[in-house]
Amino acid sequence: MVDGQRIHRVVGRESEGTTRTQAEDFIAKIRNDAKHDRLSLPKGRKVALSFRDAAAKYLDRLRESGGKDLSAKARRLKLHLVPFLGDTPLSKITTFNIEQHKRRRCTETDAAKSGTINRELAVLSHLFNNAVEWGWIGHRPGKINRFPEDPGRIIYLTTEQIARLIECAKADASEIVYPFIVIGLETSMRKSEILSIRRENIDLERRVIYLPKAKAGAREQPITKHLADFLAGYLAALPPSPWLFPSIAAKSGHVRDIKTPYHRVVKTAGLDPKQIVKHTLRHTAITHLVQSGVDLPTVQRISGRKTLVMVARYAHQNGEHIQSAMDKLEERYRLTS
Repeated sequence: MVDGQRIHRVVGRESEGTTRTQAEDFIAKIRNDAKHDRLSLPKGRKVALSFRDAAAKYLDRLRESGGKDLSAKARRLKLHLVPFLGDTPLSKITTFNIEQHKRRRCTETDAAKSGTINRELAVLSHLFNNAVEWGWIGHRPGKINRFPEDPGRIIYLTTEQIARLIECAKADASEIVYPFIVIGLETSMRKSEILSIRRENIDLERRVIYLPKAKAGAREQPITKHLADFLAGYLAALPPSPWLFPSIAAKSGHVRDIKTPYHRVVKTAGLDPKQIVKHTLRHTAITHLVQSGVDLPTVQRISGRKTLVMVARYAHQNGEHIQSAMDKLEERYRLTS
């Protein structure tokens, strides 16, 4: 088998004097030739697809089909995977090659964290799967072993911290940081989902925002009445644009990042920008939904999480709601006794 295709060669007949040893030596030689791309393949056989070329074709295919997280995938391929795997034939990438990449990333001067490397391995795995589906290779190459990750403590804002953050955002010079924070806290949407909201996908009457390219798949994001009322006024004051956060300078037509004003507001609120990152708004919304007694399947639906297991991580944050549930159980038992 070479690049997923069975290759036939005739060594000779036993009746003509060909021995078993000669056959075994011949097999060993062509295996070595195949390993070093020296095997003479049948006419019409395509040149083995290099990882570099496969990565470019992979991104093109995803762009054509509306693939998710394209910018992140392209960045991980360009900065780390392609420089290391380069011209290695896609079908000949081994588990050893992948482990070499992991080791290199761990021992660099600016060593990457396990989670960061795992995101790169996820892109590699997705590329392998699609390469098989698209017929580029006959089977997945090397096995990918990801690092175990500690889920760690989920950082979220208390109600008092939320109030301070919102007040500071209102007073900030940026026109978009306040609506960004309000949307994040009242929907649990991700940064990229918020900044790429299109006006046509906001339904104030039904109180939903349609997200066609959400991480876990297209969904309708429910919003609060307060947010719907706020968006009505905000949209009325916006200049004509298909985007909720338009940007003339951005190629995409909308704001792509909000790092500077967000950090400024967090600092003004007396919080640590290294801990209270943009994704903290999402953690805060989900945590407060759970603490409010909302059942986990509903929280999953609101937050767009793929599985209940991911939502269950938030159930241990500040156990007041759990104790409240036990108090209700005790009260119910007393009423029946």
